[in-house]
Amino acid sequence: MNRTAGRSGPEDVPGAARPPVEFLDARVPVFAERATPALSSWEEREVDRLWEETTARNPATFDGPLVAVLGLDRSGDGRLVVRWAPMTYRYRALRRLRPPEEVPGSVFVTVLLPTDVGLVVGRGSPDTAAPGRWSLPGGAVEPPSAGEPLNAAELRRHAARELLEETGVRVAAEELRLWALTRGRRFGSLGFHFLCPPVSGALVRRLHADLSVTQTKAGTGPELDAIDFVPSPAAAGRLAATADYLPQLFDRYFAT
Repeated sequence: MNRTAGRSGPEDVPGAARPPVEFLDARVPVFAERATPALSSWEEREVDRLWEETTARNPATFDGPLVAVLGLDRSGDGRLVVRWAPMTYRYRALRRLRPPEEVPGSVFVTVLLPTDVGLVVGRGSPDTAAPGRWSLPGGAVEPPSAGEPLNAAELRRHAARELLEETGVRVAAEELRLWALTRGRRFGSLGFHFLCPPVSGALVRRLHADLSVTQTKAGTGPELDAIDFVPSPAAAGRLAATADYLPQLFDRYFAT
């Protein structure tokens, strides 16, 4: 994949360990849709087999649509261009079949939600794709409806919807501001991280508790089975498994 260089930093020092994600220019790039990549017959069979194994372990796993990243380019005017294609979750099995640089990444959004007691984080419930893993509220971006563009407004709407579905906190999409853009070192997944206006920590706890009761009664269960608040990078050390981007995002957020 053709990829542009990210912002230089300590991770670029020769001999230094490379963090799992890098920060890119935070301006929203241009999205250019491409055809879904073709797989060999063997890859198709293996993807299906591995997906069957996944659903056998967790029958609640859903082969939902997602936006796959095929690569990044720079346009003539210097804008970042994201080449993307519609795929589904089952094709993440390609991570076990191909070298990392040949695996399409994904586009996801998160929301940094400040409160009087710290940033909100949530732990994935057993029925999610990342059970037990702490992350910011958010999720993988789905392709827009036919004929609709993938753009900054769509990303903000998706982030606001994920925040509501996972925490019960309702904000207008226009209130979210793109705060950081990250790219995973291994598979090239792009994370669009939005900053939300501050709310009360007590309110977040109450809204999440009410949401959990409602979702449990509906038979779906909460997407986040617990929430917590992180007031500093050091305090994040008490969390167990976390999303790969989380430590670096905490370091940058609390340093500003």
